[in-house]
Amino acid sequence: MAKKKSHLDKTNAMRLLDAAGVEYTALEIDSSKALSGVEAAQLLNKEPDSVYKTLVCVSKSGTHYVFVVPSNKTLNLKKAAEASDEKSIAMIKEKELLPLTGYVHGGCSPIGMKQEFPCFLDESVLLHEFIIISAGKIGRHIEICPQALLEYLGAKVKELC
Repeated sequence: MAKKKSHLDKTNAMRLLDAAGVEYTALEIDSSKALSGVEAAQLLNKEPDSVYKTLVCVSKSGTHYVFVVPSNKTLNLKKAAEASDEKSIAMIKEKELLPLTGYVHGGCSPIGMKQEFPCFLDESVLLHEFIIISAGKIGRHIEICPQALLEYLGAKVKELC
């Protein structure tokens, strides 16, 4: 069951948005295990295409990139490489995620990673008034206006799926 969270239970991503004056709604799913975005959408009573997942990739040159795509779609690695002006892009290994970003698989947010990486959002974000992304912990989510997220992250919109 999804519920709104109190202001006392903020994640780092939420605190960063608060400090920047960015509006969002905090949501929580009662789950101790990582869920797929589609499962999260069901529990949040939202359409799967409005729930986005955060994927971290690395280029052949060793540069890391963040891609935010609908939970019910697959990142097209060729389109990701094109978007980032790289020859090729690959998903990082799951064991590399925590040391690189500070986030675990299933709780990775594009907001508040250990370091900033170039970020791209799938063009489908422009079809939504609000999207849902991870708040940086398993079961924790942020509902946010896509334009506000784009501006906060300095992200680019590209066709990624």
